[in-house]
Amino acid sequence: MKPVWTRGWAVVLLIVANASLGRGAGIKAGFAERDITPDIGMEQTSTYYKAYHRTFHDPCKVRVADFDDGNQKIALVGIDALLVPRLVVLQARAEIEKTCGIKAFAVMIGASHSRSSGPVGIVLPNQCDDASAEIRKLAYEDKVAFNRRFRMKNGQIWTHPGVENPDVIDYAGPIDPQVGVVGAWDEEGKRLGCIVNFSCHATTSPGGISANWPFYVEETIQGAMRSRAPVVFPQGACGDVTRVDNLSAEVRPTNEDWARRVGGRVGAEAVKVFLSAPRGTDLSVDARQKTCPIKRRVPSPARVARAREIIMAGKPSGDTTNWVFAKEILPLDYLISVEPAVAVEVQAIQVGPRVCISNPAECFVEYGLEMKSGSPFPFTFPVELANGCVGYVPTAEAFGPHEGGYETRLTSYNNLKITAGKQFAEIGIAPTRQLIPGRAPEHARVSRGSTPSRYFLPSTYGNVPPDAD
Repeated sequence: MKPVWTRGWAVVLLIVANASLGRGAGIKAGFAERDITPDIGMEQTSTYYKAYHRTFHDPCKVRVADFDDGNQKIALVGIDALLVPRLVVLQARAEIEKTCGIKAFAVMIGASHSRSSGPVGIVLPNQCDDASAEIRKLAYEDKVAFNRRFRMKNGQIWTHPGVENPDVIDYAGPIDPQVGVVGAWDEEGKRLGCIVNFSCHATTSPGGISANWPFYVEETIQGAMRSRAPVVFPQGACGDVTRVDNLSAEVRPTNEDWARRVGGRVGAEAVKVFLSAPRGTDLSVDARQKTCPIKRRVPSPARVARAREIIMAGKPSGDTTNWVFAKEILPLDYLISVEPAVAVEVQAIQVGPRVCISNPAECFVEYGLEMKSGSPFPFTFPVELANGCVGYVPTAEAFGPHEGGYETRLTSYNNLKITAGKQFAEIGIAPTRQLIPGRAPEHARVSRGSTPSRYFLPSTYGNVPPDAD
């Protein structure tokens, strides 16, 4: 009984064949079922627009009937789903033939076309990766985080180029869609708290004093889990990632709705993990820390002089862009005179199979992804703006002659050397290779050596002959 998955989908298909076989008229028949009910917060594939499950009515299942006449085996599979993609059918058939001995051509897999079931359509993961930006946007709308930097037709990179700007070519960078989760329970099963890590600027500002969208992460988790246990939120690498999709022409929601949308969906992803992931007892903890000086970028004397002229001329009544950046050069010039290099701390904190790698910057998401790929740990959480703050740290490519965006401008806030991000990633990855990752938890499996022998015995009520009269 093995699940067949496609990347990026929560539940696709589970085949159980050759089960409950009965003999009659020379034919063996077997029936089985398995629950594939989506979790609250998962996608409901019901219309051309995104919708998400909020309540439960009845379970969704995959059911199978198989027959064997001694010469041929066949299987019919029914799924409570809107549809079943061809790719899933081929993968499932191959697994069925390998595991159950039923030839692929003799397996029929059909969907009930339920519009209130789980996420199994309509666009396959990676199906439109090579299409234009417009097509990808239409196909892959299932996001709450977007890169805010774009390649323009004039060869430059712009940050927030504006809705439906015809000069936009494509996103200039990726996002990190993963939600990192760590949960803790006491010996009686009471929730003690959790950690949730995600990469997206907290800029929804729902009104008044607010924790922003992370508030709704906690509200969603506490409500779903019926627990007031605290939710710790370390922000991921999101220097160039925000909740605004600059390629969308839809009317933007209110800030309150936006905060609920982002925080609620991140929280729902965490809840799905709590409900389905195995729990482990490997509580080994460890830490490494390194502090090193990173030099600031130094404006030329001519740049300082020009900035002073602009400031002395007074703030203009129209476009203030040049004035704002000139205003930043003079304090920076002073900071360099007293502190030409900044002490930067990078830290690695291990909890079992998970490691958090910190940096004190608004690092571009590429560096967070680099930390994840370079770490030997099963779960790696990049954590930005930790143990200090040194401003934006873009990729080295972002400083090229045709790049741009305010994150690359020289200011008193962001001014480290162009190589700073690479240093953060390298320094952060290095200690993870000195630590010993804990084993990722797994669901317990039946073993004759550790399970009571009665577990393997047939039921005394089930192993009886029939009554003919």
